[in-house]
Amino acid sequence: MADYFPPSDARGGWRRCQPKDVGMDGSALDAAFDFIKGSTKNGGLAVVKDGYLVYEQYFGKGHAMAAPNLASCGKSFTSIAMGILLDEMPERFPDGLDQKVFTPEFLPAELFPLFDERKAGISLGQLLAFSAGIRGNNPGCVNGQNTTLDPVGPDGWQGMTDSYALGLKDGEMNSMPFNTRDLWCDPGGGYSYATASIHTVSVILRRVAGMELQDYVAEKLAKPLGWLRWNFGYRNMSEVTHTPGGGGIALRAVDMLRFLYLLLHRGRWGDQQVVPEGYVDHCSKPSPYNTHYPYSLQFNVTGDHPELPKDAYWKGGSGGHALYVVPSQNLLVWKLGGRDEQYRAYNTGLPDLPEVISAEDKREDWQKVVNDGPTLQKTLEMVVGAVR
Repeated sequence: MADYFPPSDARGGWRRCQPKDVGMDGSALDAAFDFIKGSTKNGGLAVVKDGYLVYEQYFGKGHAMAAPNLASCGKSFTSIAMGILLDEMPERFPDGLDQKVFTPEFLPAELFPLFDERKAGISLGQLLAFSAGIRGNNPGCVNGQNTTLDPVGPDGWQGMTDSYALGLKDGEMNSMPFNTRDLWCDPGGGYSYATASIHTVSVILRRVAGMELQDYVAEKLAKPLGWLRWNFGYRNMSEVTHTPGGGGIALRAVDMLRFLYLLLHRGRWGDQQVVPEGYVDHCSKPSPYNTHYPYSLQFNVTGDHPELPKDAYWKGGSGGHALYVVPSQNLLVWKLGGRDEQYRAYNTGLPDLPEVISAEDKREDWQKVVNDGPTLQKTLEMVVGAVR
């Protein structure tokens, strides 16, 4: 497996075999697939073991060529892009992840003077680990204990709009006010799932690299990994005028697995070190920048989940999407989900394909029987349980 890297689909794509050929129980994978069909109307399950694509099944609008808006799974791509930039331009980040970034060098001039002077103490690592004090969703977490933020910060597309994310403008979500003008705690003082925080990372990348996050991802990830059909979503939101750094990458299942295979190989692709090895290692383990909750540089880490392999790490996204990496088992799992709207061309900017439309099972009688949270952990448990 160390010498194998899947070529692009134009050159043959992933090598494949039956689950039993790599010591997995195919019927157990079928059971995992049936389980996730109860959590989302659309989706699929794809599994790579020992460098072989051993399972790939879809339902609803799910399809091998489908590339829906993957919501917060895109946060992981923003983090990895920043990891590449840190290595590419170390002179711009002499303190690495300790670099204080709320300065005119990294962020727009209209942000200064800072409304909340504490922001001057925010490091890049804290932005990436959601411990910067930027307002996000409830509950927040301080030293393992939940706490309530009032007000909350922006989420969804609003958290990926520069003016909202940077605190230049307040807003409302479902009649609930939000802001990012001031911090809910001192930098490093707590964890909050703050889409505005990781979108701010993409603003920094945009200014330092001199290009949009999407263009940077295209050059640094899509090209060497051989992605075929991809984009960033939220094209239907007129206020999202830059690449949404807080999520929304639209990617096919086999190309998501290429991204996960890159992580499994600690940032290496063939003879190229695409992402610094140390950065990938940091992503996969508890981070010193977040001592409050098991969330590293835009990946969940095992933390207090004894049912899961200790080295597993993952990321979920709204709509029931989830990516998983289990290095100790040479195992990659992609759980595709998605609301109907996340598959629409007006969202992704990708044209509808006749083969995808004709294969759709509308599932008009579908009902949700299991929530996203339990499904995210249970899916990995079931796939890991298929390893014999």
